[in-house]
Amino acid sequence: MFHRCRHALVLGLGLVAAAAHAQQVFRVTAIPDESPTELARKAAPLVKYLEGALGMKVEYTPVTDYAAAVEALVNRKVDMAWFGGFTFVQANVRSGGKIIPLVQREEDEKFRSVFISSDPAVKSLADLKGKDVSFGSQSSTSGHLMPRSFLLQANINPEKDFGRVAYSGAHDATIAAVASGKVQGGALNISVWEKFVADKKVDTAKVRVIFTTPPYYDYNWSVHADMPAAQREKLAAALLKLDRATPQGKEVLDLQRATRFVPTKADNYKGIEAAARSANLL
Repeated sequence: MFHRCRHALVLGLGLVAAAAHAQQVFRVTAIPDESPTELARKAAPLVKYLEGALGMKVEYTPVTDYAAAVEALVNRKVDMAWFGGFTFVQANVRSGGKIIPLVQREEDEKFRSVFISSDPAVKSLADLKGKDVSFGSQSSTSGHLMPRSFLLQANINPEKDFGRVAYSGAHDATIAAVASGKVQGGALNISVWEKFVADKKVDTAKVRVIFTTPPYYDYNWSVHADMPAAQREKLAAALLKLDRATPQGKEVLDLQRATRFVPTKADNYKGIEAAARSANLL
């Protein structure tokens, strides 16, 4: 009888362990800087690739806004998050320095924003004075923080000098607002702009770039410092290994708008933290 009970107990524990292993899911999220359908489309091949590389189920978890992406990683509701430079800084400050930027795209070492306009009278940043201008999300690095810091450097204070300051919430929404004439100017990230131009989703005869910012560090994939070092290293290695020469690598990198991923570190984002503090956004 005891032998049979012990056998049942071992079997039961084995099933519990198997179930626990089966339920182990690696969760990924991203700041919602584009439409939900575009974000899901971008995530799908990466999720599939990471499942193979990590040997576990990977799920993409969408969030409603930038703040939710920050909270999700800080509170370990997700294992990895795609942040802009500013959201990384917010998460790092919020967590007491417990967020680790793992990798960034090669493009993120010299990222830029563009100011666009459909008003023929607007040819420079100074011409935006008195006009209605849209940023993206208030927590966006490339759609708000860095464009704002370059405006301030040009002695233009958005709240005092623009007719109205709007926040569209996302880069594609900023293009739409400018194209429709809702606003006379808008700031967004250069990679979304270039993709819209390449896909002929914007009429460049009507909507033009009037200013391109100097470069700065931007997006990264971040994890929580509580992630075991072995898993963190395995994850970083998988992302760094992605290669455009392989069909899977090309598919993932194309959708991430990346040449390749490169290592990054918290110090790269000191300039963004300084810009956020000087603009009273942190």
